Amino acid sequence: RPPVHQDAEAADGLEMESRVSKALRSRRADKFVRVETERLDKLINLVGELVISRTQVVEIVKELEDSEKKNAVAQLDRVTTELQYAAMNLRMVPIKQVFDRFPRMVRDLARASKKEIRLEIYGEETELDRSIVNQIGDPLVHLIRNAIDHGIESRAERIAKGKPEAGTIRLGARHEGSHILIEIEDDGQGLNVEKIRQKAAAQGLINENTEINIDEAANLLFHPGFSTADAVTDISGRGVGMDAVKAAVESLSGTIDIQSQPGESMRVTIKLPLTLAIIKALLVVAGGETLAIPIQAVRENIQIEQSQIKTIQQQNVIVLRNEVVPLYDLAECLGFGQVECTGPLAIIIVETRGQKAGFIVEDLIGQQEIVIESLSDMLGDIKGIAGATILGNGRVALILDNSTLIR
Repeated sequence: RPPVHQDAEAADGLEMESRVSKALRSRRADKFVRVETERLDKLINLVGELVISRTQVVEIVKELEDSEKKNAVAQLDRVTTELQYAAMNLRMVPIKQVFDRFPRMVRDLARASKKEIRLEIYGEETELDRSIVNQIGDPLVHLIRNAIDHGIESRAERIAKGKPEAGTIRLGARHEGSHILIEIEDDGQGLNVEKIRQKAAAQGLINENTEINIDEAANLLFHPGFSTADAVTDISGRGVGMDAVKAAVESLSGTIDIQSQPGESMRVTIKLPLTLAIIKALLVVAGGETLAIPIQAVRENIQIEQSQIKTIQQQNVIVLRNEVVPLYDLAECLGFGQVECTGPLAIIIVETRGQKAGFIVEDLIGQQEIVIESLSDMLGDIKGIAGATILGNGRVALILDNSTLIR
């Protein structure tokens, strides 16, 4: 047996190690605080109200000539903006919690389809708004299913083409300015333009003899009910995937883009705003009312003369760089009544789901960050309206829902 004093020294060492371990655990615990999401949402709402009040104060001070007051308001503006970004960061969560579900899903689907597939994930620590994280999972499931079923070839096909036996799907996320980009890329066969053309012609989407390029083929994939699968399987072929993906992405104020190299690869890029609580919008006047158009759908603002308006099948149109764009009076679309305009017309070109439309407005106010407020349930679902916001002058402006408005 070892001497008694050695046992005592060992006991002292274990006790000291235990104290150090507890201190380290305590220090790690101090870095995080659990907060109810309801309290967090209340803070975000209050910051939104503060942003509105800031805009009001900035508008008031513009008319003053007192430089000292203007400096004070400029400082208030800076601090409020920093507080706004700090509050938004509290809602941010890593996209890892969405990505974590896919390794097992890919493994199971690869086994079911008898293919060898390797999933590579990067940028999983990229953060975005909690409300977006909760809704982006299903669209990503559709895209990965399509990559496995339509993109990655069988082992024998890949060997015949000189490709590695195992196909690769890369799923990643990264920040780009005030947006987050989510990319799903596979090294499969890419888009088969001829097959898409034949399927589209069979469904009456295009004429039999119409030739399409790869961008037009990609847009056809998002058409409701469109599928290139020869048979319905457990993985895909129901004709609802890509349409559902585009609808979900656009409901989050995002865009989706497809790039493909036939026979080699395909990449789908989803671009989403970091947060949905505060967005950039273009303020316009129509029917005497101020309206907000989310900036991500606005392609350009132009001025035209009355003589440039043409009529095709009783529909007003304009020709914009050899493209025929339907033209509507925004005030009339929203039920404000038609407004007679003299002189040049201000036109907002809006694009959603690959469809473009021009809207006649009376005046352009400019870009502005706005806080989205949902409409009361008492008003019901109003077509063409996504919500409302409070402007710097205290008035309420309706926020337009571009996709519903165009439909």
